[in-house]
Amino acid sequence: MQTRKLGSTDLALTPVGLGTWAMGGPWQYGWGPQDDGEAVAAILAALDLGINWIDTAPVYGVGHSEELVGRALRQTKHKPFIATKCGRLWNEKKELIPYLKRDSVRRECEASLRRLGVERIDLYQMHWPDPLQDIEEAWEEMALLAAEGKVRYLGACNFDVEQLERVRKIYPVTSLQPPYSMLHREPEKGLLGYCSAHNIGVVAYSPMQRGLLTGAFSRERLAALAPDDHRRRAPEFQEPAFSASLELVEELKKIAARHGRTVAQLAVSWVLRRPEVTAAIVGARRPTQIRETVAAADWNLSRPEIAEIEKLLAQRERKLAGRV
Repeated sequence: MQTRKLGSTDLALTPVGLGTWAMGGPWQYGWGPQDDGEAVAAILAALDLGINWIDTAPVYGVGHSEELVGRALRQTKHKPFIATKCGRLWNEKKELIPYLKRDSVRRECEASLRRLGVERIDLYQMHWPDPLQDIEEAWEEMALLAAEGKVRYLGACNFDVEQLERVRKIYPVTSLQPPYSMLHREPEKGLLGYCSAHNIGVVAYSPMQRGLLTGAFSRERLAALAPDDHRRRAPEFQEPAFSASLELVEELKKIAARHGRTVAQLAVSWVLRRPEVTAAIVGARRPTQIRETVAAADWNLSRPEIAEIEKLLAQRERKLAGRV
């Protein structure tokens, strides 16, 4: 599989990386029940397929996602790059607590190293700029962790340009992890350009919009989601947006079918079409899922196909705005 250089670093990432949010198990933003055996098998399958980096976070399953990654790493000879995060704690109800004090950042890093079973984290990211007044304090501590060799590079998640400017004055920002998909194109409004101008790698998350752009969703499947699946509360899964997205997916299937591809592969390939995007995080809960979506890494959409998709997306927006 080809690789792409992440910003100013020496990390060469495969265009598709494995995301472990969904496999963490129950918590406030969980995806319903998860089988640990299938989760570890999905991680091992991703590595065997050539994916060379894994993105995780302590809060995913309140530590469980990192533990599963660590378990998988002990079962393989592959040595993937590991990206994890800080700034999200949790209480006894498995509800997240935003916290960016320097002592907590250090404790979180040490805990992640133990759960992952690694000596150093390749990319350490501030999960959210929240509380906003503490981002400099947390970034300073992250910089100290880098100086001590506990992490290699620092990244930011869910930051805007002004927030990136604030922390970049303290220590270089290697990467930005924004949500980016056909249904959420906000990064195109200046953020991608800023990252390109400052040699900040972009690692997009949720390119398949939490499964909505996979072709596997229907009203019946939505109704059958586990009661604790956070997608039941997500705006994209509410009407009228949900029905408009289902109609969009039916049209996207036709484009994908011309190449013998799936809508999931199309959604990831669409995100990777932007030159500012280094790579996309592709979540999986089972080996079959990552075996499907990894193929997006070598599919480059043509200009006519991109233009065709743009028309479909514009049509969806007009419907939601009541202009059709």
